[in-house]
Amino acid sequence: MEHAADGHQPVVKEEEVIQHPLGIYFKIWILLFVLSAMSYAVDYYQIQGYMRWFLILLFMVLKAGLIVAVFMHMVWERLAMVYFILLPPILLLTLVAIGSLEADWTFFNRAIYFLQELVQTGPAPPPAH
Repeated sequence: MEHAADGHQPVVKEEEVIQHPLGIYFKIWILLFVLSAMSYAVDYYQIQGYMRWFLILLFMVLKAGLIVAVFMHMVWERLAMVYFILLPPILLLTLVAIGSLEADWTFFNRAIYFLQELVQTGPAPPPAH
């Protein structure tokens, strides 16, 4: 907030007086409630396997995205600020995914190596009595 030259009345810029309507917040609360209910429905209907984890993670990401976008006011921020906040976690998740793939590849190669040794040497003979 800047002050006028005479020092009496503050000059209010247009960006500082933006008021967001409460209806947006109520709609997001309802949507968060629906997404939470759908997340609980995954457990209620006993969905199992990869579908369970996919749905749980999907609802989690959707709820977190709504909270960050609306309640943390990211929707109304400058695009540079959004990139500044969102790009580092995305980069970190990408690096973790690459590390996970590399770990699986290393585990696979070690399994092949040790299985080749087992096949070449054959099973151990039974102990003599």
